[in-house]
Amino acid sequence: MKKLQLLGNITPAQFLRDYWQKKPLLIRNAIPGFKPLLKFDKLVEAAARNHVESRLVTMVDGQWDMQHGPLTELPPRTQREWTMLVQGVNLLDERADALLREFRFLPDARLDDLMVSYATDGGGVGPHFDSYDVFLLQAQGKRRWKISAQQDLSLVEGMPLKILSNFTPEEEFVLEPGDMLYLPPHYAHDGIAEGECMTYSIGFRSPSFQELGEAFLQFMADSIDLPGRYADPELQPAKNPAEIPREMLASVTEELNKVRWDEEDVTVFFGEYMSEPKHNVFFTPPAKPLTVGRFMETAVKRGLKLSAKSLMLYRGKHVFINGESFAVSRADKIVLDVLANERRLTGEQLAQASDDVLEALYTWYGDGWVELG
Repeated sequence: MKKLQLLGNITPAQFLRDYWQKKPLLIRNAIPGFKPLLKFDKLVEAAARNHVESRLVTMVDGQWDMQHGPLTELPPRTQREWTMLVQGVNLLDERADALLREFRFLPDARLDDLMVSYATDGGGVGPHFDSYDVFLLQAQGKRRWKISAQQDLSLVEGMPLKILSNFTPEEEFVLEPGDMLYLPPHYAHDGIAEGECMTYSIGFRSPSFQELGEAFLQFMADSIDLPGRYADPELQPAKNPAEIPREMLASVTEELNKVRWDEEDVTVFFGEYMSEPKHNVFFTPPAKPLTVGRFMETAVKRGLKLSAKSLMLYRGKHVFINGESFAVSRADKIVLDVLANERRLTGEQLAQASDDVLEALYTWYGDGWVELG
């Protein structure tokens, strides 16, 4: 596996072995000559949209305040100590999507989004920790990071932000454009802008087991089959009418114990769950969709690519896209695995696809899930 400048000239395998979820890594010049992908005005436009998740964090007279978007008014850029955070920028700009994909040495099921943080001088969101891994790439200006492996993660009560009550920095770095800092989950950190600055955060998905458990039971509710109805032909007269009979509970327990699941059930659930688009993601179908024939002709000439908003995963015979699952034949899986991994198909690859795959691709094109190359 080749060494990546993005990781400080170590291989992904070395990074995962020595740093991932273990300790921080500072990478100077991870992306040489890096410049912001979106200008400030474009970022402001995005933060004002309904379907874009954004926040404004200000510090006035020592008091923190946080406002959720859409952000229609911002403080002047000359005012110190404010931060605008815009999530999911990879869904708004092709170059931002391409930057996020640079981190695909990690599974797509783990990769979340690219967040842009713009701050005026002294701006930040206070000392805090994240529950997931994060890469912090400096895009413009300078930001001073103070970090700590402290175990005390208690928070200040009654705050609009999750701010650590006892932050004790152990290390300090100033990041300039192109520099990047990796932090494992629960690693305390505080980033303060030195002058106007922009930082790009590459975040990862880390669902809680509670969240997964609740969603899995909901998923299983659609597939369990428990025929019959409670009956008690041997019922005895009740001594204490309000007491639930032991036999009644035993009968119900026996029936509920028949609910079973196996790895295949978990695979289908997890693939659908992890590929489900976020609540604020909307697909845009083509304004004038081509007919099936024209679509096939054009696709074979120009190829196809997944929409930046689409997430496609697979495991075994199962293929998952945007919360839906399909069990596919071995031959079809070859083509669909390429689409999932490469996020595109060439005309030559499409020429090998079966009618079933082509039919699915045409449906996905109509839904805005795939686009002509």
